[in-house]
Amino acid sequence: MFPRPDAAGHPGGDLGTLSSVDSDVRAEPPAPRRGEASCAWCGRPVDEGGTGRRRRYCRRSCRQRAYEQRRSLRMQDLPEGTVVLSEAESTDLMDRMFQLRCACEDLRTAIAEGEDPAELARMSEDLVAAARRAERLR
Repeated sequence: MFPRPDAAGHPGGDLGTLSSVDSDVRAEPPAPRRGEASCAWCGRPVDEGGTGRRRRYCRRSCRQRAYEQRRSLRMQDLPEGTVVLSEAESTDLMDRMFQLRCACEDLRTAIAEGEDPAELARMSEDLVAAARRAERLR
């Protein structure tokens, strides 16, 4: 089925010299998987495990809260996927979205005014941070 390894332990076949093997090795790290995952409940980053299915929640407590919400929605006869926010959570989400829009407008203005690249880089980092805060539902 599989070729027998040669004396050096390599699979069958001629591998050539070491330099020919080195030319095939890439110095670049492997590409990341579809970006950084965030918790489906709280929005925090989720540690990626090795193999298997991607994790949806950062902690057991987040998984439990999501289960409780799904169960509550079924009892209230609301459609699956419905997100229920308190008034405070809704206001907080609106505030984070406003901060994100302001950060976008600030960056656009800085580009139009010819701001130096170091300042643009700092502003883009602020924009990414605002976007990460805004994507949290809770």
